Amino acid sequence: MIWKKIFNSPSESITGAAIILAATSLISRLLGFMRDRVLAHYFGAGDVVDAYYAAFRIPDLTYNLIIIGAFSAGFIPVFTKLFNKNGFFNIDKEKNEAWKLVNNAINSLGFFLILLTVVLIIITPHLIPFIAPGFEGEKRDLTIKLTRIMLISPLLLGLSTVVGAVLQSLKNFFVYSLSPMMYNIGIIVGAVFFVPIFGYSGLAWGVLLGAVLHLLVQLPAFFSAGYRYNFFINFKDKNLITVIKLIIPRTLGLAAGQVNNILMTMLASTLAIGSLAIYNYANNLQSLPLGLIGVTFAIAAFPTLTLFVSNNDKESVIKTVSTTTRQILFFTIPLSIIFLMLRAQIVRVVLGTGAFDWEATIKTSDTLAFFSLSLFAQSLIPLLARTFYAFEDSITPFLIGIFAAVFDRIAAWYLINHNFGVEGLALAFSLGAIINMALLWVILRIKLKNLNEKEILSSLYKISIASICMGLTIQLLKNLLAPLINMQTFVGIFIQGAISGLVGLIVYILVALLLKSPEMQTLFQTIKNRLVKKQALPQDISDIGL
Repeated sequence: MIWKKIFNSPSESITGAAIILAATSLISRLLGFMRDRVLAHYFGAGDVVDAYYAAFRIPDLTYNLIIIGAFSAGFIPVFTKLFNKNGFFNIDKEKNEAWKLVNNAINSLGFFLILLTVVLIIITPHLIPFIAPGFEGEKRDLTIKLTRIMLISPLLLGLSTVVGAVLQSLKNFFVYSLSPMMYNIGIIVGAVFFVPIFGYSGLAWGVLLGAVLHLLVQLPAFFSAGYRYNFFINFKDKNLITVIKLIIPRTLGLAAGQVNNILMTMLASTLAIGSLAIYNYANNLQSLPLGLIGVTFAIAAFPTLTLFVSNNDKESVIKTVSTTTRQILFFTIPLSIIFLMLRAQIVRVVLGTGAFDWEATIKTSDTLAFFSLSLFAQSLIPLLARTFYAFEDSITPFLIGIFAAVFDRIAAWYLINHNFGVEGLALAFSLGAIINMALLWVILRIKLKNLNEKEILSSLYKISIASICMGLTIQLLKNLLAPLINMQTFVGIFIQGAISGLVGLIVYILVALLLKSPEMQTLFQTIKNRLVKKQALPQDISDIGL
């Protein structure tokens, strides 16, 4: 059946998988923008949104720390090895040991999360004053109420992450990538339909609905892959122990990042009303290229990197990292310039409605500018970290993450005390991300001896030339269009930003083609192959079997 081919067929290349992930991620991010626009329209950048984002901190700590990053990093390499014992991704044969690990993971993780959820719900009133010391009275009470409801979501998202990790291992990225879309849909439903019924707590019930949809959308493909549930739980199982050993350092690394987020919330809660909302609005906007490019390429490359490492093919690992790095830079550098030069237009078009006034627009756009400075680094970190995970080394990213997080918070404290406000939080975040990426790169190069930097620098030169031409075009068009349209209206701002950005992208593409950018050629060839259903890939990718 056609739907089975669409939902169950594996991706055959990193670029092809990244295109699938990027397309669905784009839709998910657009839904995320719609979510933020709904929040901005109804609640602006005030107490309700501050409480809403603060309420995410404990559930996010549980989800990110225990589940999403740590579990996938430990589970995928182990499951891939077990599943490949009888042939490369042949799902028609019995894979008892692999599916046994899945059932053990589901039951063990589910048992642990139920206990943790109950404990956290009980002690939430004692945690919120620590997380948001600047919140008082009704604002603090609302944060506690929303947090308790949201704490149910990590249990559902945890089970969904096990399912998603299996689908990633089988290179079924399409279904896996649908889950964030469903999550955002649930949140939008909560803001639009649940709030009028349940009051502000409807925001949290929307998050819970999103978690349910996040799980349900993946189950058909999961069962089609051969999974059958059995109640098997064994904490002493050797494969589960291997996963846990890989998880622990990664968990500690994520803990540093989550503690970083909590400290950011603490600092933002002491600033002007709406500072936490502005920080999160800007962070969500800059997450578009991060999720669209950095994360998608890293997820797409991880199973391939794991396979090469298991085959002791270090040369292919180097080529994979180098090629994927160049592709990430090819997309993120021009997008960084677009975000820098069109930040006010982007913020106003996405969020400028209802209670979200011009002052909030300026503060959010300035914060977005500081975030944009590190987009290239943020986008490379997931790839570099997963390369270490493929070598079953989660200690190195952990230690580097700790160092970067400490630097980030010290910088944030310093900047806030020098009147940088919420913008200082974003600048500190960017400095920490750049340091994190640089250290990961240096140590990975020491480990592999070479990362084909000459090819990367050659591509970077062409990308930079094309990006500069694009930036100049955008600035010129902004100035030319401003007197010709009404910049006091949504339509006028949209037209100025859309035309300037679109023409700028066209210039970028043309200059890249003129310079014979290999990344542009790879992109066109990959799209062509998928459209005409050919299997050939450009030489630099097919050589390493991506």
